[in-house]
Amino acid sequence: MSNWVETTAKTVDLAIEQALATLGAGIDDVLIEVIEEGEAGGLLGFGKKPARVRVTLADGAEEEMTMPADIPLEEEADEAGPEPKQAEEDDAVFGQVTPELEDAALDYVQAIMQGLDIHGRIGSYIGEDGSLNIEVTGRDCGAAIGHHGETLDAIAYLTGLAVNRLTEDRVRVSLDIGGYRQRREKKILEVVNRTAERVRTSGQPGKLKPMTAAERRVVHLALKRKTGLTSYSQGVDPERYVVIAPED
Repeated sequence: MSNWVETTAKTVDLAIEQALATLGAGIDDVLIEVIEEGEAGGLLGFGKKPARVRVTLADGAEEEMTMPADIPLEEEADEAGPEPKQAEEDDAVFGQVTPELEDAALDYVQAIMQGLDIHGRIGSYIGEDGSLNIEVTGRDCGAAIGHHGETLDAIAYLTGLAVNRLTEDRVRVSLDIGGYRQRREKKILEVVNRTAERVRTSGQPGKLKPMTAAERRVVHLALKRKTGLTSYSQGVDPERYVVIAPED
């Protein structure tokens, strides 16, 4: 993916939000160049020129967001043994997504999008693991994504709460807006592959930077397809992270 994007919108702020969503970056991670501030236009807005901006990832910003760090090897830590492995959400048992629950989730997300004045398309499908996946596509989705996807995570969390109030069997809900989650997962998998190869070669564990529960789940599922390696989570949210280690 390119480290810069040029976008147009009704205002400079909206154009910047759209660019940040496309790059999957926060305002502190980029350099912003306003190419065209836009013009109001004539009668009823005809002839209006949109605002245009170019947003570029700052040097090292992409690596800072995704690059993992090695676990420091200390004799005291080796003698004491590793931290206990903690259960991850992926180990939980989830119920079946019924058409009624799917409709309720879609209605909930659609109401939030309308409240944010975001217009586009919304769709859903049941994943291989039985989870409900909801995808929202449209223009100017930045307000629903937020800084580093924080707003998106909050909407996904609230949607899960709303749906699970309607059933005794807990169901898993995954939400993507403007393709942000897909781009983020692609970056995560690139890091996982690099770290996994380093762990396989060195025989020493390596840890990734803190991630959300949904992102950690992506890592665990990816490691299940790699022989000779295992993964587990340590720490407490929001600093909870995944460790990739040689399989015992």
